[in-house]
Amino acid sequence: MTNTHETTPVIPLPEAGARLATTVGAIATLASTFLAWTWTDEFPGNLTVTGYPGGLQVITLVGAALTLLFALAGHGVRGLGWLNPAGSNNALLLIALGTFGTTWYTVIAIAQELGGIANLEPGGFVAAAASLITLLAALGLPLHRDTDPTSSGLKKALAAVFGIGGTKIARPKALPSWAQILVIVAAFAIGLFVASYGLQAQSELFVGFMILAAFGVATLSRSGLSARLKALTTEHRKVTVIAAFAAAAAFPFTQNTDEFTLLAVSILIFATVALGLNVVVGLAGLLDLGYVAFLGVGAYTAALVSGSTASTFGVHLPFWAAALTGAAASLIFGVLIGAPTLRLRGDYLAIVTLGFGEIFRITMGNLDGTSGPSVTNGPNGVPNIPDLKFFGYDFGAEHTIGGFTLGSYANYFWLMLLCTALVITIFARAGNSRIGRAWVAIREDETAATAMGINGFRVKLIAFALGATLAGLAGTVQAHVQHTVVPEMYVFAGPVPPSSAFLLAAVILGGMGTITGPLLGATLLYVIPTKLQFLNDYQLLFFGLALILLMRFRPEGVVANKRQQLEYHENDPIDVPEPRQSEETGAGIAKAGA
Repeated sequence: MTNTHETTPVIPLPEAGARLATTVGAIATLASTFLAWTWTDEFPGNLTVTGYPGGLQVITLVGAALTLLFALAGHGVRGLGWLNPAGSNNALLLIALGTFGTTWYTVIAIAQELGGIANLEPGGFVAAAASLITLLAALGLPLHRDTDPTSSGLKKALAAVFGIGGTKIARPKALPSWAQILVIVAAFAIGLFVASYGLQAQSELFVGFMILAAFGVATLSRSGLSARLKALTTEHRKVTVIAAFAAAAAFPFTQNTDEFTLLAVSILIFATVALGLNVVVGLAGLLDLGYVAFLGVGAYTAALVSGSTASTFGVHLPFWAAALTGAAASLIFGVLIGAPTLRLRGDYLAIVTLGFGEIFRITMGNLDGTSGPSVTNGPNGVPNIPDLKFFGYDFGAEHTIGGFTLGSYANYFWLMLLCTALVITIFARAGNSRIGRAWVAIREDETAATAMGINGFRVKLIAFALGATLAGLAGTVQAHVQHTVVPEMYVFAGPVPPSSAFLLAAVILGGMGTITGPLLGATLLYVIPTKLQFLNDYQLLFFGLALILLMRFRPEGVVANKRQQLEYHENDPIDVPEPRQSEETGAGIAKAGA
């Protein structure tokens, strides 16, 4: 006689104890943020107030709250199952690790800056101990591991935590269309809030934010939430585009001053130029080490024809004409430089483009009327570039919209946002076109592509010219935002972006051949050096270590192209999805077997 009654799975005692300890530790960590962590407000963020978290305590509070939610989801609390569709404990471990990292970084920073652990109040010790207990308890939970016998011990450990090798995601319940749209809108609203908070964070607060944000992104990926959101955005592509643009356009309304709006404008300029370089490097596979020169060509052209008092031309064109002139000048330079050099390959092409970038910078410095013709004012550059006026709208004046007073950089932010959207559209259209497929063929194997009838030189020249044009368009806006153009802004490698080295790093680290990758890579490479200035001499050391670790364990980039991801992880196990089977069919088979 067969027993058809279902039995509730029994959780092993060690796992149940570890899960309970994780929950208790998360609650204790959360409660510790309402206690004073130090006695003096000399440490940034004022961590001396009891009952009101401030500074880095807020970061720990958010991390502890998320850890608690994932722990409760593991207990089977009703309504929290959507947090972890993958059903893996790796997400809980990751967010616990992020909370631990932020908390212990804060405690160590307090002791370092104030002169010893004697400057810690009891709340700081409670937070450190509670976050450590939470992490150790989370380590006691069973994890999804890499079962590939060829993997090294380090790779297996990384796979267990970060999920190298894939995660099986439970099939979600179908949501109504209106609910799916609400989820997409809420995701972009949260993204806007997080981005705004991160840009405003300073010094130590930014480091703590980055620690939790990095582990938070890994948690979303490992839990399966990012996969579900990607499925929703793919299904509702138009809604996603509108929501993304609306969230980005709303950024100036979240700022009280123009300081961080200017930072956002600079990030958009850098990201747009990186996306243009992605056409050359990511799609066509051409290593261009002098790409920043095309940005300079557009900027100098716009500066000379926009009515600057230092311009030797005495021309004042409207912005649309100046933008077209700058883009056309960059296009011409792209063709002139590309025509004689694109027959080269690999390192030879890289050396020639590097030389072009340096020749451009030196030439702009010599056109001062003494070493050469009087065109660019030499090392002094072209200052006093006037603000834009577009159909009577003054970009240099404050404007009040809906009760919000917005500064001049908000106007340039929206202008640059439109330029970025235009470049994204061009990149997407070009990448999916016939010429885009020819670029990819050239990138993969130029000899084979040529044998198949593709004119390699013409295809590469088109990519070079298009990339130069997009960089020149961004340069025209940069000239008006900064009100001056000097040769030192367009070097191969410098302490601050944009430079050719930073642009290339943004494309490679972000993810070659993708749209989101260079945008994300450019944002990180612009923001991190700006925020880590308090590290002084150690800034480049930590920045370099982060890049080395990323290239070692994520060589395909943060946002990976599918082809490159398979190439870099071809030996990793791939989870094959199980055949689709409805619950009713499964129940019928079970009854038939009984």
